[in-house]
Amino acid sequence: MQTLDRLVHGFARLPGLGRKSAARLVYFLLGAKDEFVESLARDLIALKRDTRPCSRCGVYAEGELCAYCADPTRDTGTICVVEESRDVITIESTQSYRGLYHVLGGAISPVDGVRPADLTIDDLIRRVREHGAGEVILATNPTVEGETTALFLRDRLQAACRPGAELTVTQLALGLPVGGDLEYADRLTLARALNGRTAV
Repeated sequence: MQTLDRLVHGFARLPGLGRKSAARLVYFLLGAKDEFVESLARDLIALKRDTRPCSRCGVYAEGELCAYCADPTRDTGTICVVEESRDVITIESTQSYRGLYHVLGGAISPVDGVRPADLTIDDLIRRVREHGAGEVILATNPTVEGETTALFLRDRLQAACRPGAELTVTQLALGLPVGGDLEYADRLTLARALNGRTAV
């Protein structure tokens, strides 16, 4: 197999890319400047060599601590719990949150063989106990697995809370998107929207 074919095959394995899109990328790189391609190759190698989960929260970082844990201006009393490191980028893009994070590494899914012990739940409990967080925000995905994980976390956090310690466990509000039609909403989204309704 030639280099071109190997690259098309390799790119096609990336999520969201089919063989046609992979071929377009490869042909783009063939026509790109050498400096760009070499810089991209160096960055890919550095990504695998230097990037690892933060020792405290699990967000991908190039050092011992991620940029959020190392930032002294962040609110250390609030921890936002997400399933994957990439979810942090989405939350940060809102520019509405200034607390810390905790990456679970997935969601509880008995069908897929993912148990609570496979996630970083014990590390989260330890962080809350040792650092005295005042609020834990559960920002798991609005799926059956995400909801199951949020329920499990809520129970564990409340049970692990030390006597006299005040810990608020919250969850992201979910509802209907602006401009959406009721007939196209799934049952879980509609149920959450009804339960989370507010006075107007």
